[in-house]
Amino acid sequence: MLTDVQQEILRLKKEKDFCILAHCYQTPDILEIADFTGDSFALSTKAMDVPNKNILMCGVRFMAETVKIFSPEKHVYLSKSDAGCPMAEQLTPEELRSLKAQYPEHTVVAYVNTTSALKTLCDVCVTSSSAVQILKKMPEQKILFIPDCNLGDFVQKQVPDKEIVMIKGGCPVHGAMTAGDVMKAKAAHPDAKFLVHPECPPEVTAMADYAGSTTGIMDYAVKSEAKSFIIGTENSIVQHLQLMCPDKMFYPLSKRCVCHDMKLTTLVDVLNVLKGTEGEEILMDEEMRLKAKGCMDRMLELGQ
Repeated sequence: MLTDVQQEILRLKKEKDFCILAHCYQTPDILEIADFTGDSFALSTKAMDVPNKNILMCGVRFMAETVKIFSPEKHVYLSKSDAGCPMAEQLTPEELRSLKAQYPEHTVVAYVNTTSALKTLCDVCVTSSSAVQILKKMPEQKILFIPDCNLGDFVQKQVPDKEIVMIKGGCPVHGAMTAGDVMKAKAAHPDAKFLVHPECPPEVTAMADYAGSTTGIMDYAVKSEAKSFIIGTENSIVQHLQLMCPDKMFYPLSKRCVCHDMKLTTLVDVLNVLKGTEGEEILMDEEMRLKAKGCMDRMLELGQ
């Protein structure tokens, strides 16, 4: 049964012509009132097709920026202004220009978890689910991959013919997971399948039964005949899978795997955005938007 706050959100989003997007790391009460849930890039493409003039992204800043890049005619809002992404923000445009000067013959491939300012300097964008496929299709052999070296290593192992230069960067939450965490979890749950996000370190990913995007992990767990799973990504996914599959058991790889930026948004924050008392509208210079869109358009072309 929906709460009074959820009922009021549903009423207001219809009245104010809002579409609510919720990344799957959000809490269940927010997912319940969202129009679409999933990974960040998939949500941004969903926003393109809806008739609503207002879009609320329940996630972090780079995700709301991606929505705005693809839907410039719509008003795009972020629930919490300080909901950022340490991985997306760890590399500045100046630092990337310096890297490009060091590797002038390399094509710059950016993980979607980057700011729009960084995307303006990149050639191709990738998601965790599309990175391997896209690099295999790219004719270029020399790649500068930013910013996640763990995802870059995951890709390099599957595309060994490419010369991939990586920087020391990535998700601090996923990057903190260790092989020791895996051994401890497997000792406690010896029959459980281990599902991991490739933002985790290579030694952790190497021990997995399945490695892939968040939605890939969830799809695997739902469809698998196995009855227990160790989940090597943000711990909210453990909770979501428990609700989706009450006949199965799900265990976090580590209690430390929590994204505090994703947890900033609350149900009341969503309500207040719809009331017009909180939230931030994402505004973007048209020249920057078009430059940032270029590397994502290339991703869509290569992903066909």
